[in-house]
Amino acid sequence: MRVHRSAHVRNFTVLPNAVLQYRRLSYTARGLLANLLSRPDGWREDGRHMADTSPQGRGAIRKALKELTEAGYYRVEKIRMPDGTIRTETHVYDTPWSSPEATRPAPGGAGAGRADSPPPKNRHRKPSLPASSADDGRAEEVREAVATLFRVIRPEPRLRLGEAEAAELAPLVAQWLERGATRTDLAHALLPGLPVPMHSAVAVLRYRLERKMPPTQPAVRPTAARYAECAKCHDPVPQAGICRPCAGLGTRTVAIGGGEAATRSGAARAKAALRATKTVGLDLGGLATVG
Repeated sequence: MRVHRSAHVRNFTVLPNAVLQYRRLSYTARGLLANLLSRPDGWREDGRHMADTSPQGRGAIRKALKELTEAGYYRVEKIRMPDGTIRTETHVYDTPWSSPEATRPAPGGAGAGRADSPPPKNRHRKPSLPASSADDGRAEEVREAVATLFRVIRPEPRLRLGEAEAAELAPLVAQWLERGATRTDLAHALLPGLPVPMHSAVAVLRYRLERKMPPTQPAVRPTAARYAECAKCHDPVPQAGICRPCAGLGTRTVAIGGGEAATRSGAARAKAALRATKTVGLDLGGLATVG
């Protein structure tokens, strides 16, 4: 297949390839989305008018709008005005609008049922096993990483991501957070100097997250325990006070020397040597005085 493209100067629309190549959407839904994205901001057109101006009919247009709503590309919001009236506002997105800060619309749009009604049960679905604590912890890390990534790239409109795209980058963001990085560190690494034009926000973010990954923090070695001395026998003890033998809670094991007796005899000899030194010093002082 050879593709022929023209260099348009005006009256053209830039669309992400992920939108036009999203195989879970029918061709009718993708064509309708491309048509809506080509309209200027503030354009007002309801589904009935869309169906009346297309050969597909109302049923096909209604089904296409339902597909776009479930995929996150189309959203109808009802706003209550100060005077009590209800105004309907339609939102169209070129990337799915769902994010951790937003509530995903219920399938079928606003008219499908009450917002608080539980989804219908699938009787043919097999019961799922309870998730383990490890799975819950990993899922929590992924949610935190996705939320952090959305907060970091929010100031830059060229880095708009879908929920699935952010989930792909979540493991890299989690590694940054595990290595002590903050949201400011991520912003400095991801936002400045973006390429022009921006062909793929996911590819740019993945490249920068991998190439600018901070180093791992060195492991902190535990400090060696400091010992105190027994207040009676001066043997080393784990904490200040007296040792177990001095407290009468155990027997003393002497590996070298004479133990407490050797300590007392050594102290006595040291005191005798000090007294002899003082006596000699006094005698020498007296001789010096006589001379």
